[in-house]
Amino acid sequence: MMAELIRLQKYMADKGIASRRKCEEFITEGLVKVNGKVITELGTKVDPDNDVVEVNESKIEAVKSEYIYIMLNKPVGYITSLKQTDSSSPLVTDLLKKVKTRVYPVGRLDKDSSGLLLLTNDGDFAYKLMHPSFEKEKEYIVTTMETVTRRMIERFEKGIMIEGRKTSPARVKRLELTKISIVLCEGRNRQIRKMLQKVGNTVSYLRRVRINNLTLGKLKEGEYRFLTKSEVQDLVN
Repeated sequence: MMAELIRLQKYMADKGIASRRKCEEFITEGLVKVNGKVITELGTKVDPDNDVVEVNESKIEAVKSEYIYIMLNKPVGYITSLKQTDSSSPLVTDLLKKVKTRVYPVGRLDKDSSGLLLLTNDGDFAYKLMHPSFEKEKEYIVTTMETVTRRMIERFEKGIMIEGRKTSPARVKRLELTKISIVLCEGRNRQIRKMLQKVGNTVSYLRRVRINNLTLGKLKEGEYRFLTKSEVQDLVN
């Protein structure tokens, strides 16, 4: 009996190759083969028991890894990537000294930002946290160079045009004249920095402190821990 066919990008994500979104990029870039044939169509389905899938000339192992979920308190200066693009800057995975399973970051937290970062080898988990349709809250504490005015906050709450697309309404609370808490349900590249720039201000320090109901707690900068089953369920439900 043939196994149920599944989408190629989901199969790759389930095997811990990368997030589903990143796997889609691998496919469209022509880096994926199925039974020796290069596949570039995102609608392609595979038989997980019989088809041979290769990514960048490396065969995906048939044995599925056990899923793991890690929370890291990322320090400034670390790159949220699996590939070294700047030889002078370490990768976030360099902090996971005792983790032998291959994991990848869930979403972005740029080099100059710190705080809560999740890593996993579970593609569905990553997809449900990253895709804006699931509306997972992410809270940041932001220190700015200039005073954050009421007008600036109003613009954040209504949405700001960035690169031809309006941001979703943010929830903002002023903590000090130059410090705010901002809650987003999307994660565009360097979004908060670009939002501040649009209103004539600049980020001097940015730290993510919460994803949904998950907070850093007493986790020190540079340290990590595994999530509990209840924490994982809470994040995806």
